[in-house]
Amino acid sequence: MATYSIRDLEKLTGIKAHTIRVWEQRYNLITPMRTETNIRYYSDENLKLLNNIALLYRHGLKISKLAQMSPDDIEAKGAQICRKKNNTNSHIEAITLAALDMDEKAFEDVFFKYVSEHGFEDTMMHLLYPFLDKLRVLWLTSNINLAQEKFICQLIRQKLMCYIDQLPRVSMKSSQENILLFSPEGAVQDFSLLFLQYLIRSRQIQSIYLGSSLVISDLAAAVELLKPDYVMTVIEDPIPRQSVQTYIDEMAACVGDSKMLLTGSQVFVGPLNLPSNAKTFNGMQETIDFLDMLPFQKK
Repeated sequence: MATYSIRDLEKLTGIKAHTIRVWEQRYNLITPMRTETNIRYYSDENLKLLNNIALLYRHGLKISKLAQMSPDDIEAKGAQICRKKNNTNSHIEAITLAALDMDEKAFEDVFFKYVSEHGFEDTMMHLLYPFLDKLRVLWLTSNINLAQEKFICQLIRQKLMCYIDQLPRVSMKSSQENILLFSPEGAVQDFSLLFLQYLIRSRQIQSIYLGSSLVISDLAAAVELLKPDYVMTVIEDPIPRQSVQTYIDEMAACVGDSKMLLTGSQVFVGPLNLPSNAKTFNGMQETIDFLDMLPFQKK
């Protein structure tokens, strides 16, 4: 069972620690546990309850009213609001609860409703990416266990692959240029790489997807064989045994005449000396804007 400090609850629910203490003392909304040295801590159940309370409070229910409701009633009311309201924060909170409960149906209820109203691209940008940011906080503070994290990440990955497979194949006959996609050795997650595959193919651009954790010698062999117009990589994780600058220099040496497209948090950790054929994107929206501006599609 994960345990949380009151500061963890503040980060994960958006409710100030002082307010949580007032709600505890005045309304007995949640009851913290205590260590042998009398230090308070909170459980998964406390977090889930407070997430639902935060959701209902933001939708206008008074704390005095919530204090009269049972935890089951609060959970049911929260689920009702998530079904009815088109509110991204509510949906993120609902997915967080689905992750903690390892509840696939709860995740899919929120996911498919959002997709039906906004489309898959907006769902990734405005629902799942913000949720993944919150998931990182949960993980870094040890407030979600490995099974819960893997459960929700695999669900998201499955959805990405499903929506990619629904797109028509793009050949060189219909696309003026192509993009080779990969992430370097040491990559842990491939969400951004898969989403880039979706973005590129949905714009009728040919993509060559080589997946994650590709070593530089294999990249060189692929570029030599395929001679892509663009080579795009996502560097989200530290690269083993070398700096990002060294890796980019090695990448530049093997891409030949191909243009380099670089994104990911590691690209912006410190100043880089970029080759003349390289372009960086600070965030997915910059990448989308770039793809939308280029005349890749044949007229």
